[in-house]
Amino acid sequence: MSSSTLDSMINHSKVDKYTHHDYYGIDELLTEDHLLARDAVRDWVKQEVSPIIEAYSEKAECPTHLFKGLAEIGAYGPSLPTKYGGGGMDEIAYGIIMQELERGDSGIRSMASVQGSLVMYPIYRYASEEQKMKYLPKLGSGEFIGCFGLTEPDHGSNPSGMVTNIKDDGDAYILNGAKMWITNSPVADVAVVWAKDEEGKIRGMVVEKGWKGFSAPEIHGKLSLRASITGELVFEDVRVPKENVFPEIKGLKGPLSCLSKARYGISWGAIGAALDCYDSALRYSQERIQFGKPIGQFQLTQKKLAEMITEITKAQLLAWRLGSLANEGKASPSQISMAKRNNVAMALDIAREARQIHGGMGITNEYPCMRHMMNLETVLTYEGTHDIHLLITGYDVTGLNAFS
Repeated sequence: MSSSTLDSMINHSKVDKYTHHDYYGIDELLTEDHLLARDAVRDWVKQEVSPIIEAYSEKAECPTHLFKGLAEIGAYGPSLPTKYGGGGMDEIAYGIIMQELERGDSGIRSMASVQGSLVMYPIYRYASEEQKMKYLPKLGSGEFIGCFGLTEPDHGSNPSGMVTNIKDDGDAYILNGAKMWITNSPVADVAVVWAKDEEGKIRGMVVEKGWKGFSAPEIHGKLSLRASITGELVFEDVRVPKENVFPEIKGLKGPLSCLSKARYGISWGAIGAALDCYDSALRYSQERIQFGKPIGQFQLTQKKLAEMITEITKAQLLAWRLGSLANEGKASPSQISMAKRNNVAMALDIAREARQIHGGMGITNEYPCMRHMMNLETVLTYEGTHDIHLLITGYDVTGLNAFS
């Protein structure tokens, strides 16, 4: 095929930020509210996150001043009722907001998704009305920062093996144990914690910073999610008032429902990281001249870019359909697992390919690909590892439990 024939088939336009990212016209499936939310968060990320994120990542320091800004743009619990500090939007809007935050950085999206999906959501779903009104408005406004305590030093993919426990002590429970790899914990005002009661049932509760015996040391030395603050939760005879324990929910259903909410957001968020890497690679391919022409004119570079946008488009369609199911209350945990696993792996592959297109410059912080790549290595395994999600799908399609 001649170049003139190709020119007649393709509508060329100048590459600008976000051009060629909606290859299948998915914007046409979104409502005006979805687009307004996306544009507002996108503008905030460009103004508040993009100019500083490389410096904070390099320093391994969390930009904690952004917690308030995330509240102001409605990033905390976007799909929870406004009465409880949420945004009153639907699940697609929640997903789109996570996508735009992760276009900036996975750590920034983690700050918001932990607050909304792993702290506000279980309180909304399982706490008493009094506890909802006590905590949720302050969490939604950013006055309180929250964290979620499920993973333990020796129990990650097997949460049923947890050893953190509570014992009845009159008008309170005595909490002992430890949690590990907890996003936001060193700066959190409240923690949603899961522990076993004396009957071996897993119970959820809200634990406040400052209570005697409760500490949250920071974890140092991370090479991924460096702009997100991570720590432990340590409980030594912490006295938890009984009204702070979720009254009805018992067993793994409680924490797993929270993880499904968060995993859903990740399935959208990872697309944002992929888009940022793709955009950077596409721009670089048109600016970098080798052998007298832009590297984007070489077949192998075009192969990389064409495969990137193909995989992004597939992930966008998967996320949109999952969001539609979620709006109808039909999205199953196994469907969410499939989307989380597929979209994060897709984003990581694209980050790696985009880094290659940038050549040596791709390993510098002048471009975002290496930072996204390092971040996505964590996203691939947190809130359910890549392999665990595959087994969840396997169990769903075969009916045979590989975990037993």
